[in-house]
Parts: sequence; C-alpha cells; structure tokens
Amino acid sequence: MTVNVGGLDRLVRLVIGAALTACALLSGLEIFDDAFVKYGAVVVGLVLIITGLVRLCPLYSILGIRTCKT
Repeated sequence: MTVNVGGLDRLVRLVIGAALTACALLSGLEIFDDAFVKYGAVVVGLVLIITGLVRLCPLYSILGIRTCKT
C-alpha cells in the first residue's frame, strides 16, 4: 500500500475529523439538529480520521496528488 498523505496533511485530517465528529455528536448546536446534517458530519469526520490513520486517500490516488515526501 502506497501512502499519499503527508505528516501535516495527516495531522489536519485527524484534528478536523475528530472535531467535526465531536461537534456533531456532543455540541448540541442547532445546525446539527437535522439528522441528515448530523450523520453526514459524522461520516465525513470518520472518513477524515480513517484516511489520516492509514495515510491513504483514495481521492488523492485518483487525482494523482501526494502530500508526503517520497
């Protein structure tokens, strides 16, 4: 498996993914009252966390983008 997510990109993905998931589930903000928005934010947050952990982004692979050093 070839990694294509660099260190800074990985950190940003993990932080934003965790924050988005936590906000959607724990914050009680009005924007997350709608189930579609709430669970959509959770799914996006989990995708960011997973791609940050495995250091592989399928969209980057399709587009030929690499943020890591070779």
